[in-house]
Amino acid sequence: MKTVLQIKLLPDAAQYAALKDTMRVFNEACNCIAEVAFREQCASKFVLQKQMYDPVRKQFGLSAQLTIRAIAKVVDAYKRDKSKQCFFKPAGAVVYDQRILSFKGLEAVSILTVQGRLTVAMQMGDYQRLHMGRGHGQADLVLVDGVFYVLVVIETPTAPSIDPNGFIGVDLGIVQIASDSDGESFSGEAVENTRRRYHELRKALQANGSRSARRHLQRIRRNESRFRRNQNHVISRKLVEKAKDTGRGIKLEQLKYIRERTTVRKSDRAKHSGWSFFQLQSFIEYKAKREGVAVQYVNPRNTSRQCAACGHTEKANRKTQSRFQCVACGRVANADQNAAINIAARAHVNKPIVACNDDNGLSEHSRKPRRLRQGN
Repeated sequence: MKTVLQIKLLPDAAQYAALKDTMRVFNEACNCIAEVAFREQCASKFVLQKQMYDPVRKQFGLSAQLTIRAIAKVVDAYKRDKSKQCFFKPAGAVVYDQRILSFKGLEAVSILTVQGRLTVAMQMGDYQRLHMGRGHGQADLVLVDGVFYVLVVIETPTAPSIDPNGFIGVDLGIVQIASDSDGESFSGEAVENTRRRYHELRKALQANGSRSARRHLQRIRRNESRFRRNQNHVISRKLVEKAKDTGRGIKLEQLKYIRERTTVRKSDRAKHSGWSFFQLQSFIEYKAKREGVAVQYVNPRNTSRQCAACGHTEKANRKTQSRFQCVACGRVANADQNAAINIAARAHVNKPIVACNDDNGLSEHSRKPRRLRQGN
């Protein structure tokens, strides 16, 4: 299983300038190559290298290997979407391999720049130091908020797969970010308070429109993103640890295209668009894979309307966002926990449910959008 280590570099002023200059020149070269690739509709690394290698080296002064990495970066980007010309920002990542980037123990990195090779100090945490020996292949030099990092791909060992003796169902939502079939919930209140605070600040900065305000907007966007990401890491870790400790697997809802298939009130649109369920599911998946925990996806249709006790399904069962009361058997429960129990009991699907047809021959994606409750 491949994961990425983020290692902080500690360059002095001269090294910082050299790294930044290398990044700018490298991406200018990428834009030059991308223009030719798009004009000639060519996604062949061999053909582009034969055509662009000498001109790029002469025009931009890049080394042989940095030129080859620039061509490879353009080809990888162009293959993803051939309908438009790729554009690379001046601070875009620089792709390195073992020939032009090597580590000097755990304290420094030797890296090639337009001003020659530099030995730059770096800073690692305990986790990076522990796993650094598993690094292999290429590494990316990135600039984030004025700080240089090297992103290294490592091979992380995975635990043997656990034969589950049951499943934990997990219902994802907005008011409650996640609720499991054991009755544990993870509140979205902190996320919503943070979102609301940043939303108000964002409106004020957009009304200001100054250069400083635009920089501040970028900063708060990154801050909010980091906060959400941290919350999802915490929740996913706790769910996977619970599943591993109890010998169970995890069942999640297949929520692909959920935003297209649901509608919300105008006042809730910002919450809906900021719902990071895909990131949370991705974190659960990779953490579960690392620990040998099985993850399955189920059809989410009517999980919030079906009674977990008698199976009766009706819209009227869902009284409020948090209250479920079955009109058939009278069972009263927390709505999110009831949905999670239904998820745990359902058979898993092998492909996105939006590709399947219902009894009327209509795909899930083509149905009239339904209103989404905040907790579901």
